[in-house]
Amino acid sequence: MELKWKEANYEEFIQKAKKIAKDRVFNSYLLRYAYGIDASCYRYIPQVVVKVANETEVIELIHLAKKCKTPITFKAAGSSLSGQCCSDSVLIIANDGWKDYKILKNADKITLQCGVIGSDANKYLQPYGKKIGPDPATIATALIGGILNNNASGMCCGVYQNSYQTIDSLRVILMDGTLLDTSDEVSFSKFLNTHKDLVNGLLDIRNEIYKDDELKKLIEKKFKIKNTTGYSINSFVDFSDIRDIINHIFIGSEGTLGFVSEVTYNCVDDPKFKGCALMFFETLEDASRAVVAINPLDKKEVVAAEMMDYACLKSVANLSNVPEFLKNVKEGATCLLLQTQSSDEKIVDRNLKVIKQTLKDIPVCMPTLISKDPNEYNSWWAIRKGILPIAAGARKSKSVVIVEDVCFEIDKFCDGVIMLKNLFKRYGFENNGVIFGHALSGNLHFVITPDLSDKNEYENFSNLVKDMAYETANMGGSIKAEHGTGRMVAPFVEVEWGKKAYEINKKVKELFDKEFLLNPDVIITDDPQIYKKNMKVMSQIDDLFNLCMECGACERNCPSKNITLTPRQRIGVLREQQRALEDGDIKLSDELKKGFEYYGAETCAACSMCEDLCPLSIDTAKIALSLRKAASDKTLNLANKIYNNIDKTVKIAKFALKTDELASKVIGEKNISKITSAIHSKIPMFPYAPSVMPRANTYELKSQISSQNQTSVVYFTTCINRGFAPNKKMRDTRALQEVFESLCKKANVNVIYPQDLDRLCCGMGFVNYDSIQKQNQDKFLDILLKASNGGKYDIVIDHSACFYHTLKMAAKQNSSLKILDISEFLYKISSNLDIKKIDETIIVHKQCELKKSGKSDYIEKLAKMCSNSVFDIESFACCGFAGDKGFFTPELNLSATKNLSKEIKFKAATIGVSSSSSCEVGLNSQSDISFQSIAYLLDRCSSKKH
Repeated sequence: MELKWKEANYEEFIQKAKKIAKDRVFNSYLLRYAYGIDASCYRYIPQVVVKVANETEVIELIHLAKKCKTPITFKAAGSSLSGQCCSDSVLIIANDGWKDYKILKNADKITLQCGVIGSDANKYLQPYGKKIGPDPATIATALIGGILNNNASGMCCGVYQNSYQTIDSLRVILMDGTLLDTSDEVSFSKFLNTHKDLVNGLLDIRNEIYKDDELKKLIEKKFKIKNTTGYSINSFVDFSDIRDIINHIFIGSEGTLGFVSEVTYNCVDDPKFKGCALMFFETLEDASRAVVAINPLDKKEVVAAEMMDYACLKSVANLSNVPEFLKNVKEGATCLLLQTQSSDEKIVDRNLKVIKQTLKDIPVCMPTLISKDPNEYNSWWAIRKGILPIAAGARKSKSVVIVEDVCFEIDKFCDGVIMLKNLFKRYGFENNGVIFGHALSGNLHFVITPDLSDKNEYENFSNLVKDMAYETANMGGSIKAEHGTGRMVAPFVEVEWGKKAYEINKKVKELFDKEFLLNPDVIITDDPQIYKKNMKVMSQIDDLFNLCMECGACERNCPSKNITLTPRQRIGVLREQQRALEDGDIKLSDELKKGFEYYGAETCAACSMCEDLCPLSIDTAKIALSLRKAASDKTLNLANKIYNNIDKTVKIAKFALKTDELASKVIGEKNISKITSAIHSKIPMFPYAPSVMPRANTYELKSQISSQNQTSVVYFTTCINRGFAPNKKMRDTRALQEVFESLCKKANVNVIYPQDLDRLCCGMGFVNYDSIQKQNQDKFLDILLKASNGGKYDIVIDHSACFYHTLKMAAKQNSSLKILDISEFLYKISSNLDIKKIDETIIVHKQCELKKSGKSDYIEKLAKMCSNSVFDIESFACCGFAGDKGFFTPELNLSATKNLSKEIKFKAATIGVSSSSSCEVGLNSQSDISFQSIAYLLDRCSSKKH
């Protein structure tokens, strides 16, 4: 192949790309490195990264790349494992902004842009009892662009419901800039007239295959099992119509033939009833025999059989969220997780009995577990889906994660298992390798974790992959089953397919990309060593983060994901900074350290929502928190003054709010927001004023005690709520304290305010100052203890972040205080209220700390008491307001909540509820409805019981 791109002109590309994509062109080292990270074992640093917003930009960038001879690689989520979305040239990211979808024909079909997350597609289809066919383990992370371009399959879909089998049509941009929509007759007819050479070339390939009976039969045979080695050349055998051939040749093409911006899938049924069996066999070989035995059953009887060897089970046994029985599994045991499903529960029951009967003669080492309870069997599936990152997290220092997947015809499955075990033993990976996979399809995954800085381990890795390729091919298996060819297997495509079929693969590539500018060295390569080049360097950083394999599972929850860095990128940059330091590149290390102050620390909301999705529970917020604490000495004197003068600080805040309100009356709230934004951009210490600011709180706080009430509550209203009152545009402009008192009066509960409340603070705003925390903790808890009559009364805190901080503080002290979030307390007294539902749609904001405390159900339950139409916010996991960041790093909140208005409109919500007045400032500024404490809604809907 003629590699013209060796003459690439990156300077010209960058200069002109900035005119196309404006501020979404990145060429600083920090961002090139961070955005180039993916889940694979490869380390490629792009020359430039462009985040594209639409098809027009993609077309213009393709033309520019051809002019500048710069290769381009397209990337979606970067969850691919084989190096197919790495780039050392131009990396084009299509993620944010590519989220549109359309449900067609009563959910028989769904159209999805390439940036839609796979699990979100299923969420859209759930009300119809449908789903998309592909179901990879990474479906909660992977984007449709990656799922389609890898022909990812997964747990249940096998070769029957993957992208290849369920595609209806697609939109694709070709290398000449043509946008082809195969569902549109005008577009397709025009394409047939303008691209006759391409069309004829594809039909010539089909004719060539049909003239060679041996080649045709080889293709038919090899695609009866999972196979993503090379292109989907079965398109030429399965279809005669050119539209069908084009639709299917792009499946599994890994961005090497064009840019697929949108796909329409034929949806598949998602049966209502499911049942699972969890079986533990004495050996891996016994489990393999069980797979062979179960395979003849009808696919309607068994839709999945997931294998996990002893090393897998051992790696997850001590995690907090796995069933207790895993800790007692016998050494050498192997697990099978089998699933059946149907729209008829009786059929599920029958199938579970059939499974057990079929496998009765194969020895098990503990009783078989059977369940139809989603909570139970989903916990089993969570183990399976987390195997890769969990096993990777157990690796030794400096090692990288190598993940391969192969597939065998079922009668050779046991031999395939033995072959992999022998390879592990031959190359010294028997103690750190794991085997698992979609065994019902004959599909096995394995993980090894070599330290590639060690020459011996590097050679062992290289030889294992090479031997695996040749031995799998000799057994008639697929060297790549579902993870895509990538760089890892590109040198071995001909090994599996033979010369004639490999030439077909090359012809496909040349028809679509004559200059080899699209994702070079992926699928087709002239470099036999590419699979073992440019491997990741896992420099050691804090032990908390060394476990990360950069899989990206955390990213969807991160509020900064579309403006700076995601959790895995933050960890990756820290590793790169350490590598530069170890290599003596002090200049680069300092550059990364300086850049990290904004990209890694300042724009981290420290919400810890990444931990919620990470299979290893890595809390990347601790990076930012540790850096902030390290820098706290500079501001300790100021912090002490604020802490020792909380009452005066709140008064100053009220004065500022009054000033803002007065200015807003004169020139308008939106103008104030624009002016403060402009000043803030020049003077970062000057706060930004969101468009809907609270008013100063003037409500007088007095304990409300009646001898007729039998119960009392201590109400610690936080600093922020003592300062804030609702904006005049809100539905209810009363102070929160007045509303809370109203509810307690209806419920016959006395309200006790702690002594010296004006001077009290829970201390959350001073978490970076150990001396203040130590000083405050005993004082604060002691006052609450006295106010609650020695812990007799509940203590309610009206801001969820402050509630969580106090809860942790009390737990640390082994305090007997009964500390409740406002939503939990209101739910507790709701039985004392007469509640009438309103005919409005409510959208619920669950504050991050409330979710971390495990108490977030209460606010939703209260909302459902008040309305029959209640939804949780789904467009973000964290609003990014993060205390004062909404005022001093406003871009974080603005980015995180940018789709909120769209979601509210789609759900026709008329009221928003929350339990965080600071978050409410951002929510109200980004929407056209009122977000207020859940207390306001409950007070509106309730009355005193008679």
